[in-house]
Amino acid sequence: MAEVSEAVLQVEELYRFYRAGEEETLALRGVSLAVEAGEFVAVTGPSGSGKSTLLACLAGLDEPDGGAVRIAGTRISHRPQAERTSLRARLVGVLFQSGNLLGHLTVAANIDLAQRLAGRRDAGRRDALLHGLALTGRGRARPAQLSGGEAARAGLAVALANRPAVLLADEPTGELDRRTEHRVLGLLREQAGHGVAVVVASHSPAVAAAADRTITLEDGRRT
Repeated sequence: MAEVSEAVLQVEELYRFYRAGEEETLALRGVSLAVEAGEFVAVTGPSGSGKSTLLACLAGLDEPDGGAVRIAGTRISHRPQAERTSLRARLVGVLFQSGNLLGHLTVAANIDLAQRLAGRRDAGRRDALLHGLALTGRGRARPAQLSGGEAARAGLAVALANRPAVLLADEPTGELDRRTEHRVLGLLREQAGHGVAVVVASHSPAVAAAADRTITLEDGRRT
């Protein structure tokens, strides 16, 4: 798909520098990207290429040193942390390799918490997610009681709790077997089919094959 100004996710010339004493690491070097609603984009590249840093900036978890990130027309970058947190809760779903689940809460309570952070409470949405992700009957389970596939689906339920415009996933299938990876990728493609802009950073060839488009980072730059 073409990169257009109406894209739900717009990334303009992102730069991110890290300093430790006199050492400076250039994690992102002028990365631009546009993703349309309903598009599934894979971000690939070797370890240390900037994939995780890019997703953190897109989610408002990290602040770029230059450039801007806009989601659904709203700038999420270069705002106070509290504002970024509120915007992320309403507009962005984030799925991490290690999961989105708090160990002391049940699956249902994890989804409820994600909704409360966005100022919402929608038990119907929670129950629909549990059913749609084949977790009916597991809502009262805690993360330690879930299989790897169940934990991946439960993490996705948390990411989708507030009907995000953008879903960001960082190596979401890295610890899964091939069968479970295929199922999770099918769920991500399904979300794109519902109009969500999906961006997945991964080394997996299966992720790249499932995507509509692939971008590659190397030394913090798009190649």
